[in-house]
Amino acid sequence: DTVYEQSSKGRFPLVLGGDHSIALGSVAGVLRHRPETGVLWIDAHADINTPETSSSGNMHGMPLSFLTGLASSDTVPGLEWLKSVPQLPFNQLVYVGLRDIDRYERKFLKDNNIVAFTMFHIDKFGIGKVMEMALDALDSRPLHLSYDIDACDPLIAPHTGTAVRGGLTYR
Repeated sequence: DTVYEQSSKGRFPLVLGGDHSIALGSVAGVLRHRPETGVLWIDAHADINTPETSSSGNMHGMPLSFLTGLASSDTVPGLEWLKSVPQLPFNQLVYVGLRDIDRYERKFLKDNNIVAFTMFHIDKFGIGKVMEMALDALDSRPLHLSYDIDACDPLIAPHTGTAVRGGLTYR
């Protein structure tokens, strides 16, 4: 509710958290205020597993499944409040920095034409061009940036719990 309330007052909510499960609340608050908002998800992982498809069962790997309506909030006790939140349409979601994607997530992103820029794209085009393409894909919408530190290479950010080599660096 805090993100929604502050957004509604024209304030800029800056939310810092320990893992990407916190995005359930921050993105939900923004979508309640401005349902047309585009989400730029910068992460090593797609975080769109469902309780049924997740191999780990970790909530930090599922926030986008609940925000997009792919997973029902009825399946996890305590998430009933998400029913009142506008769902995030797939065309309002763009990924940057992906490099550790589960088989199910990879197929889902492809089958639903979700825009995703992997580290391959960043190495090929450069981060500036990739960010330009990512913002173009969001079509001048209001923007919510969700950034997981594991988007960075472990050489830069070694203390994340889900480190994956080959991420963003100073290069």
